[in-house]
Amino acid sequence: MTPFLARRLTAVLSVVLAPVVAFADGVTVRDDDSASLFPSNRHTVGDFSNATFRRVNLPKPDCAVRVSDCEDIDVINTLDGFSTQPRITVPFTGDIDLASVNSDTVFLYNLGDTQSLRGFGDKVGINQVLWDPASKTLVFEPDELLAERSRYVLVVTNGVRDASGQRIKQGGDHHREARDAARAVRIGRGLSVVAASLFTTQSATSDLVKIMRQIKASTPAPANFMIGSNSTGAVRAVFPVAGISGMLFNRQTSTAAGGFSPQAIPLGALQVAPGAVGQIAYGQYSSPNYQAAGQYIPATPTLSGRPVQQGTQTLVFQLFVPAGDKPTGGWPVAIFGHGFTDSMYGAPWTVASVFASRGIATLSINVVGHAGGAAGALAVTQGTGQPVSVPAGGRGIDQDGNGLIDSTEGVNAAAPRTIISSRDGLRQTVVDLMQLVRQVEVGMDVDGDGSADLNAQRIYYAGQSFGGIYGTMLLGVEPNLKAGVPNVPGGSITEVARLGGFRFLTAAVLATRQPQLLNLPPTPGVPVPFNLNFNENMPLRNLPAVVNNVPGATAIAQVLDRFEWVQQSGNPVSYASLIRRQPLPGSVAKPVIVQVAKGDQTVPNPTSTAIVRAGGLEAHTTYFRNDLAYAANPGVGKNPHTFLTGLSSPAGPVNAVLGQTQIAVFFQSHGATVIDPDGPGTLYEVPITPPLPEGLNFIP
Repeated sequence: MTPFLARRLTAVLSVVLAPVVAFADGVTVRDDDSASLFPSNRHTVGDFSNATFRRVNLPKPDCAVRVSDCEDIDVINTLDGFSTQPRITVPFTGDIDLASVNSDTVFLYNLGDTQSLRGFGDKVGINQVLWDPASKTLVFEPDELLAERSRYVLVVTNGVRDASGQRIKQGGDHHREARDAARAVRIGRGLSVVAASLFTTQSATSDLVKIMRQIKASTPAPANFMIGSNSTGAVRAVFPVAGISGMLFNRQTSTAAGGFSPQAIPLGALQVAPGAVGQIAYGQYSSPNYQAAGQYIPATPTLSGRPVQQGTQTLVFQLFVPAGDKPTGGWPVAIFGHGFTDSMYGAPWTVASVFASRGIATLSINVVGHAGGAAGALAVTQGTGQPVSVPAGGRGIDQDGNGLIDSTEGVNAAAPRTIISSRDGLRQTVVDLMQLVRQVEVGMDVDGDGSADLNAQRIYYAGQSFGGIYGTMLLGVEPNLKAGVPNVPGGSITEVARLGGFRFLTAAVLATRQPQLLNLPPTPGVPVPFNLNFNENMPLRNLPAVVNNVPGATAIAQVLDRFEWVQQSGNPVSYASLIRRQPLPGSVAKPVIVQVAKGDQTVPNPTSTAIVRAGGLEAHTTYFRNDLAYAANPGVGKNPHTFLTGLSSPAGPVNAVLGQTQIAVFFQSHGATVIDPDGPGTLYEVPITPPLPEGLNFIP
């Protein structure tokens, strides 16, 4: 090498290596094979059949050891983008000053919808901040639900300081696409970008929107009410309430011969408003089934594809018809969705009388996986006559092969797709309800006189708990519902279970993973699965940053984040904005009331407020103050989850009727009138008084 070339090489190397020397003199964001910013499009491949032009491509660990992680990743890698509520991780080379982390120094910047550029330039702050000192990783979530099918830049600025108070340095060879995207970002004065990641969010609502359009383009056969039977043959399953002397639900709970559990139907529930319900009717209709064996909906390209119908299923519906003369055009009708572990023989019975007193019919079906097996039947006795047998419409299955049909068995996806959980059971239930709306639209002739008995222009929706969850999804995608009231809804299901009374189900899932992830000892003397314990150490919204010192918490948090990611298309939060804020093309903003109860221990307040915030529904939220109700009368109980349907509690009926009356008046007025159920009283806030309740608020 000549002296000239040597001098030139030295000069070039001094320029190239100078940043490395500078980078080494301070804390930087890591970007190497073992740690880097997440999420990132580096973990995707191009796929122009998807609306995002991407498909997730996470690497797999050793699948002989981390069996469950590999099964999860197989499902994740069918998605077309990252979660709209991601757990974001930023690894550093050293300790940082956690107080310097805020929405000015670390944030997300929207580069727009991949199809329309909608949302370009929107800045999103951060919340739920945690620092993991063992891995020197900053963890947080976006301060709001991210837009689906959109490109975001995760920006880390030098406003973040290290433990000595020095600004963190630019470091690593961050992805070129991210560096280019970061140039479009507006940052605060005096700050500069030291690290960035570009990622694209998944399509969450597109499958149900496509299915809705398929259903609207169809003309189904009319509903069939000739589904009853006795010794004379087939009979019309329409029964005047005044003539019913008894009803028995023989629920199929086992695949063995005689595997039925009888339960009496509480006819007295229809007399809350005496004489308001004139008839109970049962019928069948055919609904398209999109679930494959294993209780999941196969992934299809989100741009060029459409969900593939796997077949059809015959479903049973239950209808409560008001007493009196049918109005011109037919009875207005409210579809009512029941909750988790319940059936249409539960919650819909508790509201039908008050609804009927306002001239509203009540229509319901069983949720996927609920009401026992398909062989279950109703026995309806009229006077001293022979009982009429009616198929009960059970949708449970013996999924685990143990011969039993549990209360929700079949709503969740089977192994190896357990990460899907109830996502597709919820989506299929929404499909079934959209098809039910279509049945009302083509004409539902209850009495067989050749004319429609339900008003196709006045179809509403209300639902409690699980019914509020899939009901929020339905209200987002079904254009012909005129108004709706989700009662105590929450999302995501992962968060509902983690924070509330179904936490033991989350523990059971963590316990059965390979390897298992429980990080706390079992509770002595408590039966499985209620003795399974874990600590994920994940902060709620708007709280100070948490320093993680819980062994095993990080691994649990990552798994829960992946659950939520996969389940976003079955998360009501994903659909909330479609109700009013951003209705689908051809739809209009719907009148809606979200009924929330303070201190709900089953669907905790932070999961309900997630729906309210995502949908911009603060002004449309009613807040039942169970703390005040309990202080006045401890008989109401500490958990207000069933305040709308709790007719059996000695203290419950008054509050239940108040909440039901708000719904009934709302529907009677076609969504125009929102009453305060207790008027000048303090038990209901209409609308909710800000700020939203982001804490658990459990009564100790």
